[in-house]
Amino acid sequence: MEALKAIYGSDSDDDASDGEPPMNGVEFKDVSPLPPPPLDLLQAPNFNDTSAALGAGRIRSFPHVVGNYALHVYVPVLIPPMVKKQLVLFVKRIAPVIPSLYVVDADIPVSELSKDDEKLEKVLLGREFHISLGRTVPIGVHQIDSVVAMLRQKFLSQRRYIIEFSKWDAFVNDEQTRSFLSLEVLGRGLSELTKQIKLVDDVYKLHGLPEFYKNPRPHISLLWTLGNISDMLKETVERLVRSQSNARNSRAIFFCKFNGIECKIGKKTYNICKSVDG
Repeated sequence: MEALKAIYGSDSDDDASDGEPPMNGVEFKDVSPLPPPPLDLLQAPNFNDTSAALGAGRIRSFPHVVGNYALHVYVPVLIPPMVKKQLVLFVKRIAPVIPSLYVVDADIPVSELSKDDEKLEKVLLGREFHISLGRTVPIGVHQIDSVVAMLRQKFLSQRRYIIEFSKWDAFVNDEQTRSFLSLEVLGRGLSELTKQIKLVDDVYKLHGLPEFYKNPRPHISLLWTLGNISDMLKETVERLVRSQSNARNSRAIFFCKFNGIECKIGKKTYNICKSVDG
């Protein structure tokens, strides 16, 4: 014990009177010094670092509570390869007009990625997107099994259908701290997604969770920027769409198939259902 005190020290009389016997046969002569602190702790802060600014718009929709986990129910979406170049060209036209745009989930300025079409396509479109079927809300650990089981029961049989993304539009988060440039679902698939949102709402209500928006507008988000500039985003997009001389007659930007629903709770993803051919 005396040897331990030599290493860690003691600031209390209780430590000196714990009554434990000495360590027989063990002798500590040299105590190795503690290693130096990491170098990054000795460096002055970098006030030009933009990471703090990026995080400024990230305000929790709910307070962090130990034992609670964020719940998100969604339809996974992969953008078809044949439309990626078209989307990249459109985003490159937006970047100079609104240089504060960042790629969702990557937090990289679009203005930097626009210098390399291949890199922009990979970072912007080479990931899985999500159509939200419910709000992202906290649930207690005791609710996880019940939520997952009820969702699976609600979606026992879901037929495959086509989802049509037909419009560029802007959305803003509930806290008004971030604006998003998104692709909205109109036409095919909207009815099916609306019904699925209602089923998720049913499960949420049974667990005392807030329901989705009254007039849901299913979409996937590609870009974001700080603050509420949704009006500016909408005006920019509408102007660019009107100016496209090679606009196709079809109003759809792209189609994809509904293949299933997933639920993410904390860091774990649960498969809720897979689509079946009807």
